[in-house]
This record gives sequence, structure tokens and C-alpha cells, in this order.
Amino acid sequence: MTSALRTLVDTALDPGAAPEDIAAAPLPEHIRAAVVRKSEENMFAGLSSAEKDPRKSLRVDEVEAPPLGPTEVLIAPMAAALNFNTVWTSIFEPVSTFRFLERFGKESDLGRRHDLPYHIVGSDAAGVVVRTGPGVTRWKPGDRVTVHCNYVDMEGPEGHDDSMIDASQRIWGFETNFGAMAELAMVKANQLMPMPTHLTWEEAASLSLTLATSYRMLVSPNAAGMKQGDIVLVWGATGGLGGYAVQLVRNGGGIPVCVVSSGDKADLLASLGVERIIDRKAEGFEFWDGDEQQPSEWRRFGKRIRELTGGVDVDIVFEHPGRQTFGASVFVAKRGGTIVTCASTSGYLHEYDNRYLWMNLKRIVSSHFANYKEAWEANRLVDLGMIHPILTRTYALEEAAEGAWAMHTNAHTGKLGVLVNARAEGEGVADPDKRASLAHHIEAWKRLT
Repeated sequence: MTSALRTLVDTALDPGAAPEDIAAAPLPEHIRAAVVRKSEENMFAGLSSAEKDPRKSLRVDEVEAPPLGPTEVLIAPMAAALNFNTVWTSIFEPVSTFRFLERFGKESDLGRRHDLPYHIVGSDAAGVVVRTGPGVTRWKPGDRVTVHCNYVDMEGPEGHDDSMIDASQRIWGFETNFGAMAELAMVKANQLMPMPTHLTWEEAASLSLTLATSYRMLVSPNAAGMKQGDIVLVWGATGGLGGYAVQLVRNGGGIPVCVVSSGDKADLLASLGVERIIDRKAEGFEFWDGDEQQPSEWRRFGKRIRELTGGVDVDIVFEHPGRQTFGASVFVAKRGGTIVTCASTSGYLHEYDNRYLWMNLKRIVSSHFANYKEAWEANRLVDLGMIHPILTRTYALEEAAEGAWAMHTNAHTGKLGVLVNARAEGEGVADPDKRASLAHHIEAWKRLT
């Protein structure tokens, strides 16, 4: 970090500094950021996904500081977090994200700023506001914020019922440039939310993408619309999405049936009060034999679920693994039930037996991140102490590629944080008394390692 940037960050974090003092602190011309390079987008040509190594493509370089335009805000991210979209960016699949940036660049002068020979990654951040552009009235320099990743202008009519339907909707740091893993990041004002006062920077940064995605999938009427008493099958119940899903189901009066892949993960969930757990590995569920699915395994899986629920099928399946599990998910949902899907981490080409869908009046509902209201409400639950972060490891910015490799190889649990401007883990707590009152719950969910 340059001395100019350190002065800017220290001024912005000073509780006695006025917004005009922060706005007067000089901005550096260059920053350090985790980037992939357009010149290297074909470096993995001919390799399978498993062979593609983010450690070869994702690196920390010095780049120009991001621009600032109308309704935009510059923040100094104190911490960021890794998500699967950073893995996809770093291995250039399913398409190179430079195609997104090129398309954005053709839309407008403001969009053209994003079309660069490098892509700054990261779709989760917690930090402090250092500049606001014309038209920003709700936020000011010095505000401590978390950032959700729904990047949308809302100029057209399509998104005003739900901004995720807007034709200009993008995921910040994935389909846009100037993401979270940089000493300065550019966001829209309508991406900002107040940072929960009892969390550290890295904990607050680990929330938004996966929590808001889970909130929309389960709670929002835009997706599954879970109600009290609903039985919800949660795949990957100790992962970034699944860990938040379990908390949302339990808080909302639902009944989670949790699928995990090890005895340690099953024991952890049991220690947190979860009663219905399937250790998929220990019980030997194999839904595929080579290129063929195994309907007999679907039936065995459904029987196991009913053993845990008193003979009742699940109302909702919380689906994100994709290809490996989707056939089973469609099969086990109850008649009239819902399979809500937001991702495909095990493969995008899903196969299922459509007879079990149409003849039993089930429905598949797609869900993609969350609108501002949904993200805000999810963040509010954290600030109320009803949902807790599931951060399990934090990397230095220089180690972000190692974290992406761990995520790519599924050698992780929970959320993976990245320190950016924060000097060390544990900084950023604004309300120590509130944290002390919630410490047991916070530490319990951190045990996902």
C-alpha cells in the first residue's frame, strides 16, 4: 500500500474525520488489485476444467485506480471474499469474462470504462466510502458498508418490479470490472448496505453474495417463497450457500434436511442443533455410474429422507450442485413441490426424468443473486444477530489465487475471505458489546473447518 493510499484509508476510518476531510484526501493514481489478463485468456486451451489452475492466471498487479461517474461510489475495501464466479473468471469458463466486458463497453461511454485488458475480480466486499459521484445523496465518505453484487442502472421499465429482471443487470466483479479485490473499488450507490456493527471486516465481506442468493431462493416470493413448516432439502449444508440456507430455514420456521459429505460436517451441524442430516459419503449415495444416472439411488435417497421426516417428502429442494444432483433433486421433491436452482458447480448440463416433474406437478424455479431489497433484508438479519457469518479462512490479497484453487478443487468449507486494506484479521468491530453477546453463535458457525 502506498503512503497516499494509507493516508486516505486512515482518514476514512477516523471516527472524528468529517466527510469533507475524507473527500479532500488525495486519491492514488494506481492501486494493487487481483486481476486476470486478457492476453492470457487462452492459456488453458485444451485442458479439462479440473486441470485449469487459477494460481496460474490470477495475480496481484498494479493497475490504474478505478474511475468515478454519476451515482457511483469509490470504496476502500478492507476485506473481500471468494466466490465460484472468481474461479470461473480465473479459468476463463464457461466463457471468458472479457466477453462480458467487451459487450458492456459497446453500450455507453460509462460502460466503455470497463472494457480493459485486465479484469479486477471480486463480488463481495466490506469497506469504507472514500468518494461519492454526482447524484449520490444517501451515502457519504466515511460510511462503513458492505457491498452486494447486483450492478444495475434501472433506466428501463423491465426491472422495476424486480431489478434482477432488468436488461442491464450484471454481477459486479464478474460481468463488470473494478471488483472487490483491489485497494479501491467502484460500485453503484444502490449496491451499498450498512456494515453490521458487531462483525470484523472479513466477516462482513463474507456475507452478501451467498447470503442474499440463499435469501432470494428460499424466502422471497420471487423464488421458493418458503413458509413455516416447509421441509427443505439443503445440498452442501456446510458450504457458503448451504450454511446460510440452513440458518434461513431454521429461522423461518422450516425444517432443514441437510446433505453433507463427511462425518465431521455432520457432527458440526448436529452440534448446532440440526436434527436431520444425511452424510452422503458415509451412506454411499452415487447418483451416476459413469455417464448414466442411477434411478435406484434416487429411490434409496428418497427413502432415506422420509426416514428423517416421518414419511413426508420435501417441499423445497435447495439446488446448487447442478449436474451431479439434479436428477435426484427432481425425484425427491414432493408432488407439487419446488426445486429452486441458482448454480451448477458440478456441471451446467442437467439431466432428469421429466415424468417425475410433469406428472407430479413439480416446478423448477431459477434464481440468480438478489435484488436490492432482498439483499438489504438479508443483511438486516445479520445485524439483528439472527444470521451469522460462516467465514472459515481468510487469505492475504497476494494469496487470493490459492483460495481460488482451494474453491476450485472443493478443498474448502464455508466462506473464504481476503484481506485487502485491513492490516490483520479481527479488525473493524464497531460494537464490542453486541459482538460479545453473539460470540457463541459466531464462533459456532466458524467451526465449519
